[in-house]
Amino acid sequence: MNVIQNKIVGFCLCLFMVSINVQAQKKKSASTAASSYTIEGNITGLADGTTVKLIPGATHSSELPVAETTLKEGKFSFSGKLNEPRFFYVVFGKSKGNISVMVENSKIKITAAGTVSDQESERITFKDVTITGSKSHDYYKKETAFKEDLDKDYKDYHVGIDELSSKVGKARKEGNKKALDSIYNTEQWKIFEAKEKAFFTKVEKTTLALIVKHKETWWGPFFMMTNFTYFTPDQKTLYDQFSETAKKSYYGQILDKDLNPKSLIGTSIANFTLKDKDGKSYAAKDITAGKKYILVDFWASWCGPCRKEIPNLKTAYSAYSEKGFEILSISIDKDEKAWQKAIGQENMQWHNLLDDDKVSKAFNVKAIPATYLVDNNGVIISDNLRGAELEAKLKELLKS
Repeated sequence: MNVIQNKIVGFCLCLFMVSINVQAQKKKSASTAASSYTIEGNITGLADGTTVKLIPGATHSSELPVAETTLKEGKFSFSGKLNEPRFFYVVFGKSKGNISVMVENSKIKITAAGTVSDQESERITFKDVTITGSKSHDYYKKETAFKEDLDKDYKDYHVGIDELSSKVGKARKEGNKKALDSIYNTEQWKIFEAKEKAFFTKVEKTTLALIVKHKETWWGPFFMMTNFTYFTPDQKTLYDQFSETAKKSYYGQILDKDLNPKSLIGTSIANFTLKDKDGKSYAAKDITAGKKYILVDFWASWCGPCRKEIPNLKTAYSAYSEKGFEILSISIDKDEKAWQKAIGQENMQWHNLLDDDKVSKAFNVKAIPATYLVDNNGVIISDNLRGAELEAKLKELLKS
């Protein structure tokens, strides 16, 4: 009897140990899966050997790939580890097309049908894009679904305005102020501008609501990075609403650097060439030759604080231009028509050029308005001077 009991006890212990071992393996597997990510892609329509890169997004900087591979039978894969979910672009070819994805430590699958344009650019477009396995990506799609409605609103209020927009563009190019004023006074254009104002008010309202909703987590800074290309002083109050957890997150730290860029005082600026509203190229050294002090002013037509500062710039220019002071305004506008319209409205009496992305990056411009006061040796001696501060500084420098 004792022998039988011992065998039963031994058998039970064996089963118990097996059970513990199985549970341990399961926990180990779960732990491993939770601490790393894999991205498996299956893309049709693209040639074998097409390069595929995984490039960080939502950073406002030109990022290098964190991984690179090539398509083989339409398939590719990446793997790695993240401390928190991150936004990436899966870029195909020589930046010919991309698919965005929120990556987290999980098994993620991407499928899509790619098409290569028969034009010289050979752009790659995708349809039937499906991304599974990332809860963060599912949440991102859900929270930004409202943008589809905004796209529809944008198209709707532009219906029937093409002909009038062409006339406006032609008049601006020719510098025909009389023709412009005539168009701006038409009922059709006034209705268009009213709808446009309502549209951008809606964009601002929905965007701010999205950011504030997520002020306690990393999603807040992330949505701020993805919904603003550049920042103005107004956005600092928005940043201040974030929790310490949000501020210390990956995107929170990047956002902080963008809102409070490193000072360039004491550094020299390189010469650069940009174009004006008529497409004529100007070199910075030619504009500033013979001047004692130059204010390099970065702005944009859509930037309210920038537009409010222009009267102060006009006052400074009027008072000190004959004493060796010059202003060089550089617009970071992506919409050239909007920029030209703003130039016409503001009537600035100094050179106004359009950024090529390279110049603003060289000045480390992360927020606008951004101003840099440069001496005749090309050295930045002060930055972010505005209003009374600019007036006082120029008075001190040009008192003779």
